[in-house]
Amino acid sequence: MTERGDDPTAGFEEYRSLLVSVAYRVLGSMSDAEDVVQEAWLRWSRTDQAAVRDPRAFLVQVATRLAIDRLRRVKARREAYVGPWLPEPVLTADDPAEDIALAESVSMAMLVVLETLSPLERAVFVLREAFGMPHAEIAEVLGRSEDAVRQLARRARDHAREGGSRYEADQPTRRRVTERFLAATLDGDLDALMRVLAPGVVLVVDSGGRAPAPRRPLRGAEEVARFLLAVGTEQRTARFLQAVTGGTDADVRFHVVELNGGPGIVITADGTPVSALAVGVEGDWVGSLYVVANPEKLRRLRLDVVPHQVC
Repeated sequence: MTERGDDPTAGFEEYRSLLVSVAYRVLGSMSDAEDVVQEAWLRWSRTDQAAVRDPRAFLVQVATRLAIDRLRRVKARREAYVGPWLPEPVLTADDPAEDIALAESVSMAMLVVLETLSPLERAVFVLREAFGMPHAEIAEVLGRSEDAVRQLARRARDHAREGGSRYEADQPTRRRVTERFLAATLDGDLDALMRVLAPGVVLVVDSGGRAPAPRRPLRGAEEVARFLLAVGTEQRTARFLQAVTGGTDADVRFHVVELNGGPGIVITADGTPVSALAVGVEGDWVGSLYVVANPEKLRRLRLDVVPHQVC
C-alpha cells in the first residue's frame, strides 16, 4: 500500500474540487481560482505530508489564504474595469439534491453581493455559510481569534441578507420562468416580456468594453424589456453576432442551462459561447438578469459536457 507521503498527487487530488469551489467563491473568477489551486499544489508538494495531521484542513487553509491575497491584488483592477464587473459564469449540475447553501453561494446574485465585502469577510462567509465550517475552524484557517471570526461572519451575513440574493422559487419554477422569458424575448413580444419581468427587475451587462453594452445597470420592467427587444430578437441577435464574429452566416443558438446554481441561457455563434445570462427568478417573475459578454470570461464554458436544451 502506498503511504500518503509517497504519493502527494493522490493526497491532493482528493481535495482538488473542494479547493476550486472555495477559491472560486472567494474570487468570483475560475481562472484565478485555478491559479490559486495550482499554487496550493506547489506548496503541498514541498510539504512533508506525513507530518500533516489533517490534509483537508491544511489544504483549505493554504487555498483560502492564497485566495484572500489574490483578491486583494485584483480588486484594484476590477475597480478600473470598463463598465460593470461580473463574476466569471460557470456551468453547474441541475441536481435537486444539491445542497441549497452551496447552490446559493455560487449564484451570480450572491457573488455580486460578495464583491462588496472585504476579502476577509468574504472568506469567512464562504467557509461558514457555504461549507458549514465552525467558527473555531475558520479562526485556525485565517489565523484570527474566534471572536474576530464571529464578528466578520455576522457583518458578512447581514450584508448578504440585505442584498436579497436568496432563491424564492423551486427549480422547476425557475426553469419554466426562464423558458417563458427566452420565448418572449426571441419572439419580440413586449406584452409577454412585461408579464414575466418583475416590476423592479435589474439587468447588468459585463462586456469589459469588448462588445456594445450599457455602462450602468438597467432597472424596471419597461426599461429592461425595451433594451432586450432592441437587441434580443433572434434575427437582430444573429445580425449582431455576425458583426462581432465577422461572419455572414453564423449558426446562432440559445442554450438553456444550469448556470451558477440556477437557470441560465448561453448564446453561441458557430458553437463558441459569446454571451451567458444568469436568470434570477422571484416567484413567477424574473427579478434579475446578469449578462456576461466578455469573451475572456466565457472560455471555460463547455456545453458539450453538460445536459441542456437548445432553442
